[in-house]
Amino acid sequence: MKLGFISVSNLASMYFTMVAVFLVILVVALKGSAPRSTYFPYKVPLDPQGLLELSWNVSYPEQAVYFQILIREFKFGLLFGMSDRGEFENADLAMLWTDGNSSYFGDAWSDAEGQLHMDSQQDYQLLGAQKAPEGFYLVFRRAFSTCDPKDYLIEDGTVHLIYGILERPVHSLHAINISTLYRGLQRVQLLKPNITIPELPSDVKTMEITTPSIVIPSQETTYWCYIAELPDSFPKHHIIMYEPVITAGNEALVHHMEIFQCSAEFDSIPHYSGLCDSKMKPERLNYCRHVLAAWAMGAQAFYYPKEAGLAFGGPGSSRYLRLEIHYHNPLIFKGRRDSSGIRLYYTASLRPHDAGIMELGLVYTPVMAVPPGETSFILTGYCTDKCTQKALPTDGIRIFASQLHTHLAGRKVVTVLSRDGREQQVVNADRHYSPHFQEIRMLKELVAVFPGDELITTCTYNTEDRSKVTVGGFGIMEEMCVNYVHYYPQTQLELCKSAVDPGYLHRYFNLVNRFNDEEVCMCPQVSVPQQFSSIPWNTFNRDVLKSLYSFAPISVHCNKSSAVRFPGEWEKQPLPSITKTLKEPQPHCPPTPGPHPAVPVVKLCLGGGKGFQRS
Repeated sequence: MKLGFISVSNLASMYFTMVAVFLVILVVALKGSAPRSTYFPYKVPLDPQGLLELSWNVSYPEQAVYFQILIREFKFGLLFGMSDRGEFENADLAMLWTDGNSSYFGDAWSDAEGQLHMDSQQDYQLLGAQKAPEGFYLVFRRAFSTCDPKDYLIEDGTVHLIYGILERPVHSLHAINISTLYRGLQRVQLLKPNITIPELPSDVKTMEITTPSIVIPSQETTYWCYIAELPDSFPKHHIIMYEPVITAGNEALVHHMEIFQCSAEFDSIPHYSGLCDSKMKPERLNYCRHVLAAWAMGAQAFYYPKEAGLAFGGPGSSRYLRLEIHYHNPLIFKGRRDSSGIRLYYTASLRPHDAGIMELGLVYTPVMAVPPGETSFILTGYCTDKCTQKALPTDGIRIFASQLHTHLAGRKVVTVLSRDGREQQVVNADRHYSPHFQEIRMLKELVAVFPGDELITTCTYNTEDRSKVTVGGFGIMEEMCVNYVHYYPQTQLELCKSAVDPGYLHRYFNLVNRFNDEEVCMCPQVSVPQQFSSIPWNTFNRDVLKSLYSFAPISVHCNKSSAVRFPGEWEKQPLPSITKTLKEPQPHCPPTPGPHPAVPVVKLCLGGGKGFQRS
């Protein structure tokens, strides 16, 4: 083993604008074993070929994430980092590279053109590097917040991870052309809550509710309905866990799935397997609306807390279940068979509380719309104090998990609990939300909701790439704004959502028609989507629509699982008045490391200067 030294002047020459950079030449053991996997409980493949595997752990006391990357076939370098939505421009990066003789690790960033630069504040801390039979392990650490303007703030919600592999030696980061790399994107929730997963009881059983090998229709959007039936005299059980069952090869087509229990008022439900919007669909399927399980793309297994389970079966409970699968098939594949669905884990040993699922946000209606060409258009749905006062028990409910949901234009979703006009706490927030990664997420702490409280869900949309208006609805090119909250004890309230009053929207169309120079039809006999499509989206029409959504009264849907509203007056309700909002959390800045002087580095030649080779 040889020791080498690198001077500051040489580094400055090599990397042009680098200031006070700490470079470490990796110590690579020719023999060794992988680091203990127990330190890294979370794992995800970074690339579809399986060349890179990321594992990580979270230290809340340290406010830091520990990363481990397994590089199975490695040559000359790795780019790994984070950016706002997975772009390789304006990204925060950890870099590992070799010039053919020596190997280096450092904190870097990319500018708006994708050019790489070393960071003057080195916040990725190298902890170890090791060769093993399965590949090369790299271990490093990053604080959630560094207060370095070039660094990404790691926070709750989705994190867009990016990676790239260097396939030839480089003598300068400026010589790297990002566009030529083997590169990609992976989405994860890095800041997993520090919650212990309950052990499954010894009497746990499983049941798969899956489609019977159907052929996915060759169209972009399909909602497929399938009726399954529980055994006769099936007693009450608690669902304590469920997970997706996706037919291999169809992972990109199965967008989301739900299992509903049918209304017990019917002795039988016709068996059906077909399009949910088909005219041949039995009318009774519309009474299968009590949610048992909900899964969306990107989610893994879901566990209930030890004190609650989701009840199904038993007296007063229907034996019939409706599986609904949303297929997103933009490439219009033909003849693709599918037997996807959900696997339920259930037990006869009942837990103290029955759990429920409630929908918050916006009603699926075209009266809520987003103009084209918008960078951040906001729509808000309300679960009002009047509804919670009517539908929640005196002791309230406890929310323990949440699944945020929009379609393709969604960029940010936040649900806030308000009491007496004052925002109390954030129920769930994802400021880097992606419709391609919609996990059901356990909350870090239970959220108590009492009668008279309000739950306000706000969604931010981006339609810069669209030339036509985007209306609310079920289609993938239409939009939704939903938070499925998981809570206990179960109540009759299954849906608490809102939409702008249709009468006020009609006034908006009349106003647009009066002030518009073009010949457009804003007529009552024309559908709402058609009227929206007729609008010339100038600044005036955009601003008036934004204003309308911010002050107009709302239609509140305070619904039971039967889709019937609770008794009360729900039309033309005033918007909740918020007198005090929550302050945006300020990132905690660790002590800023000062400039690092040149230091001795450890150097190991691996034979011929051909990068990282397997020995």
